Amino acid sequence: MANGEKEWGLKLNRVKRSEMKAGEGRVAIKTMVQMLRSNAAINHDDQRPLIPMAHGDPSPFPSFRTAAADSVVNALRSARFNGYCANSGLLPAREAVAEYISRDLPFKLSADDVHLTAGGKQAIHAVISSLAQPNANILLPRPGYSTYDAAAALSQLEVRHYDLAPEKGWEVDLDSVEASADVNTVAIVIINPGNPCGSVYSYQRLEKVAETARKLGLLVISDEVYDHITFGSKPFIRMGVFASRVPVVTLGSMSKRWMVPGWLLGWLVSTDPSGLLQKSVFVTHICFAEAYFLYWLLLALLLSAVGAS
Repeated sequence: MANGEKEWGLKLNRVKRSEMKAGEGRVAIKTMVQMLRSNAAINHDDQRPLIPMAHGDPSPFPSFRTAAADSVVNALRSARFNGYCANSGLLPAREAVAEYISRDLPFKLSADDVHLTAGGKQAIHAVISSLAQPNANILLPRPGYSTYDAAAALSQLEVRHYDLAPEKGWEVDLDSVEASADVNTVAIVIINPGNPCGSVYSYQRLEKVAETARKLGLLVISDEVYDHITFGSKPFIRMGVFASRVPVVTLGSMSKRWMVPGWLLGWLVSTDPSGLLQKSVFVTHICFAEAYFLYWLLLALLLSAVGAS
């Protein structure tokens, strides 16, 4: 460098535009939302208030309130949660998550199957980074949730998109899945209920996804952040129902159902009665811890949900 200065070795992990594949130079959803909310897109003669529907944040609406705040206050006043806790999270809270998920499954989960995270996004980054290895790739839905693409890029894990079929209610296009997978594919991500399309997969469709993943030898990562937030006649079915056929990692959080997205409480659950994930040492790579007192909130709200069911 000039003046004899040493060049800094620090480099950003950034893919050059010249190395991007055709079709990857897309406009971000956030940019489109900003354009729609700009002065050019708003009719100023219309006095109706704008409803923010792009962020998935239920907390601005004052008509919905939960017991979350009381649980946090009680936990703080108890002075029982000022120290460190286990990296995988408070044991009673993990037991509560296991019970919450198990009520929708044909078998019982334990606290050992649960890792607590700082929200759903950390759960995404945890599972994606644990799968990263040279030449590996992962299947993501298109349309999908962009955090998965970002997490894969950060871990240098190649992304391959499979299509959702709009004419079939945005169901997984299994032909697209099989065409996208190869011997280096480590996992497939499904989002159910769907984000951004709102699809709710039937038992039959999830069963076909499980059979396809089993045939291809893929771990299924099931994003169920919107679990049980469904309308109409189609019920919510967990992907873990089919874990006896294919290993499933379920991602979830308190954000949507309990309307506290800013508190960043999430979980990552291994549903693997055959023990394939343990054999691959996948689970041992996951090690996080959230604010201790917030785990007590998680415990209180999940126990109330299980008791009400």
